[in-house]
Amino acid sequence: MNKFKSIIIFFIIFFLINNVSAQKRKFVNEFLNIGVGAKSLAMFGAVSAQTGDITSGYWNPSGLLKIEAPFQVSAMHAEWFAGIAQYDYLAFGKKLGKEGKSFGGVSLIRMGIDNIPNTLSLIGPDGSVNYDEISNFSAADYALIISYARKAFGGISVGGNTKIIYRQIGKFATAWGFGFDFGAQWKFNNMSVGLMGRDITSTFTAWSFNFTDEEKDVFLQTGNDIPLSSIEYALPKIIAGIAYEGTFGSEKKDFSYIVEFDANLTTEGRKQSVFNSDFIEIAPAFGFELGYKQKIFLRGGFGNLQRVVNPANASQKTYEIQPNIGIGLKLNRLHIDYALSNAGNLSSVLYSHIFSLSLDLVKK
Repeated sequence: MNKFKSIIIFFIIFFLINNVSAQKRKFVNEFLNIGVGAKSLAMFGAVSAQTGDITSGYWNPSGLLKIEAPFQVSAMHAEWFAGIAQYDYLAFGKKLGKEGKSFGGVSLIRMGIDNIPNTLSLIGPDGSVNYDEISNFSAADYALIISYARKAFGGISVGGNTKIIYRQIGKFATAWGFGFDFGAQWKFNNMSVGLMGRDITSTFTAWSFNFTDEEKDVFLQTGNDIPLSSIEYALPKIIAGIAYEGTFGSEKKDFSYIVEFDANLTTEGRKQSVFNSDFIEIAPAFGFELGYKQKIFLRGGFGNLQRVVNPANASQKTYEIQPNIGIGLKLNRLHIDYALSNAGNLSSVLYSHIFSLSLDLVKK
């Protein structure tokens, strides 16, 4: 128990040290905050303590050790913001070593908006409009996540990620980024505790821009600034979670359940959050799963609790919360999952449909 406390203290100290340094830009690499896997997204990402499949490479890499199969693959497709953006995920991993005390995985994430009209050359120097000059481009973000997990001590497992980020906006801009995550899990009886440090050393992203002289002139004529090469830093985040799981039912405990509560700690200063100060913000998330004979699953979650100020009367405030729901089906070694984010459009976030598959591969 004392060793587990030391891990928590290490996370907090590292978190504080990184945020005493020079100012960093907020809301960087937001596509990496969305999440992967319809199962976890249906539970609003409240899975840091109990995640145990290949998607753990994103949520908490220490959970990779819970995978029983020697090899597992997973894929996901989602249409975020009511189909405006396409979000895709592919991952695979395998047990390492003869005793299976470690696990390695690789994940690839892409989020993109395609077929964006480029109208910079729409109006010619003489003021004429030529629609033939309109072309299309894509704005896409990519992340390669290399994960490793191993058993530590006293029932504690630890894991880490190395992240390589590539971002592209047509031919106009490109960026490369690099960062690390670290996670730990501890299970005792029916309880599980998880701790995840995302961007724990601050993830940097270096941008470079490429505009022709004609395109720069259009920017100046329309009152826009010409962007300059720069470096952005993603602030560290800490996710702490606690989960409880059990079974019930008259025949061989037909029903299973998992409930988890997560607290997401950041220093991004999102003032609309209900729990915040000048230094830190705490965003709570709750998720649950109800299973029948480990074949059929119903899932749900709540999060994104925000304080909304009435623009017409600043003294009037309302509160919004985003609900997610989902279902899952396990067919032998194949897992099929679906999630609907923002069920019922109860918040300002647009709904999204999410589908994912995972497959356990075993040696014959």
